[in-house]
Amino acid sequence: MTAEQQAARGAETRCGFVALIGAPNVGKSTLVNALVGSKVTIVSRKVQTTRALIRGIVIEGASQIILVDTPGIFSPKRRLDRAMVTTAWSGAHDADLVCVLLDAKKGIDDEAQAIIDRAASVAHEKILIVNKVDLVPREKLLALVAAANDKLPFARTFMISAISGDGVDDLRRTLAEMVPPGPFHYPEDQMSDAPMRHLAAEITREKIYSHLHQELPYQSTVETDSWTERKDGSIRIEQTIFVERDSQRKIVLGKAGATIKSIGAQSRKEIAEITGVPVHLFLFVKVRENWGDDPDRYREMGLEFPRE
Repeated sequence: MTAEQQAARGAETRCGFVALIGAPNVGKSTLVNALVGSKVTIVSRKVQTTRALIRGIVIEGASQIILVDTPGIFSPKRRLDRAMVTTAWSGAHDADLVCVLLDAKKGIDDEAQAIIDRAASVAHEKILIVNKVDLVPREKLLALVAAANDKLPFARTFMISAISGDGVDDLRRTLAEMVPPGPFHYPEDQMSDAPMRHLAAEITREKIYSHLHQELPYQSTVETDSWTERKDGSIRIEQTIFVERDSQRKIVLGKAGATIKSIGAQSRKEIAEITGVPVHLFLFVKVRENWGDDPDRYREMGLEFPRE
């Protein structure tokens, strides 16, 4: 839809920010990707992998839905944890709608209870989304929905499976109806406001987790150092993987460099699928001690550096 077409339609168009909040591993990133229909955010078995507010952009009819995938909310212990939790709640307060995600299997545990309690202070309409419903009997689901609405009355409730897509279309249509009237904020063909350099770094970080989720702590980070479009249409990308100790560097490299070669091959393939052009990816691993206390690293990840 061109700007002129939007102007002609006037108040017919709708556009708004929708924040997804919930505990780690509840399925927020998977849901964002399912709603968008393309990969815009990292998905991992390891908890707390989303660090910054990555927006997925959805067009549904005459509505543009801008999804804010917040970091999982948990009890912060380190400076990085505090930055992630602060970012999550700022995303909720700044949005037009807030979706509270619950894991159908876990129900309302201590983490979910704390999120529901704090969500009550958010002024916007709130939607309850119970995810992973394919893993739980219907009677238990209905009891969970009733209990959650007793604790905090939600404007709407959805029971979905983000992985299979069950219920996702209904949710998308409802969000399109609930965002406020107004012009689109982004071009219609844009799926995320995350720069490709950032998304490419996130893809590589995801591949690290998929290979090393047991051996390597999640305090690793990836930065895209260079992104060069070559004359033949391909892209040359250089990225650095930062870890905190030399022992972690050896784990990422693997025996005779086998692990980093596998990480690079998978990341290169996925970046090429998204960009639609051949990709030449070069990965380097460096030790940066105590990077979790470096303000520059927080700015690189889109987080505010929390002072002690």
